[in-house]
Order: sequence, then structure tokens, then C-alpha cells
Amino acid sequence: MTPSKIIRSKRRTLSISINDNAELIVRAPHKLSIDKIHDFIIEKEKWLNKQKNIVNKRLSDPFLDKDMALYLGSLFPIKTAQSQSNKLTFNGEEFLAGSSEQEIINLSLKKWYKNKFKEVAIPRLTYFADKYNISVNQVRIKEQKTLWGSCSSRNNINLNYLLIMAPMYVIDYVIIHELVHTIHKNHSANFWKTVESIMPNFKEAKSWLKEFGYKLRKL
Repeated sequence: MTPSKIIRSKRRTLSISINDNAELIVRAPHKLSIDKIHDFIIEKEKWLNKQKNIVNKRLSDPFLDKDMALYLGSLFPIKTAQSQSNKLTFNGEEFLAGSSEQEIINLSLKKWYKNKFKEVAIPRLTYFADKYNISVNQVRIKEQKTLWGSCSSRNNINLNYLLIMAPMYVIDYVIIHELVHTIHKNHSANFWKTVESIMPNFKEAKSWLKEFGYKLRKL
């Protein structure tokens, strides 16, 4: 398998991965020879082929149809409505876009997602924080490339608004996960025990994100 890109840096170790476009990406130290990189790729060929097959399957996923949009775990059609503005609306059964241009639809959908996520997530976070007497400093809603949520040392919580595409119990899980990080700043046994005490079925939500999370990042 031939790398699509070799990224060299001051790093000491060699790593390989298959990106979202099913390309092989290599990260290597500056002085590591091409021969050693190729030997490592051959050694990991079985694993790489497995990962590439997974990504290729995702790329052909009908759930990624541009004429459909995910909202709270369900797919809804996107239809173009005659409008003087590019505003996107949702009537409970379908999304209505004021433009037929895909780029404008995507931007409008992201804006709608962000606003809707604030409406949904902030009350849920407040509910769990109050119920379990958890103190939070600030809450920020934004799009994060690799994280669904994060909690800083000062108990500032970031939540990824793309989660609005996931089922409600998955959103609850991410919120609870970050709230518990205000108590346990790691993923120790005590951390997971506390998460489970609040959400006994958290493993189901965690598995959903692992299996279907890529769908939320394809907008």
C-alpha cells in the first residue's frame, strides 16, 4: 500500500492511519528512511486493509446523501423552497432550504444545527448539573474537529454542536461525560463509576458514537 502523504516532523515515533477519504497517511521522524516506512506499512498491511474497508464502506453510506439531513438520530429530506433569503427551516417532517446551492445549504444547516443544539443541550446540562450539584464555570458551543466535548481545568465545558444529529441519549452522555470531568480530571475507574451512576446505559451511547460518529462529521 502506497502512502498518500508522508508528514515528517521532530516526532520520535512512526505512525500510520487511514483518513476519512480512505488515504494512507504516514507521520514519521525527519531522518527515518523510506525503506523503514515501507517495511512498517507491510507489517501493518492486514490492519490497514481492514481500516480502509471500514472507511470505504462509510463513504458509500446512503446516510450521507446530500439530500438528507440527520437530526436527533433520524434522517429528514432537504427540499428547496422559493425564498428571498437563504434561511433554512424545519417543519418536523423536512428541512426547507431557501437556496439550491449545496454550499449555501450546508452553511445554513450548520447555523440551524448550532442554534438548535443550544436550545436542546443547555437545558439538559443545567438539569444534570443542578440535580447532581455539579459546578460549571462556562459553557461554549462550537464545532470541534476531533472532540465531542471537553472540560478544562477551570471547569469550562465545550460541546460540539454537531451532536444535534445524534439521538438524545447520546447528547446526554456527552454532557454527563464532561460534567463528571469537573470532578475527575481523567478517565479513571472512579470517573466511569460516576458516569454510570448518573447514566447506567452510558456504554450504549458510547458505542453509538464509536460506530456512527463519522456521520456527524460529514456535513
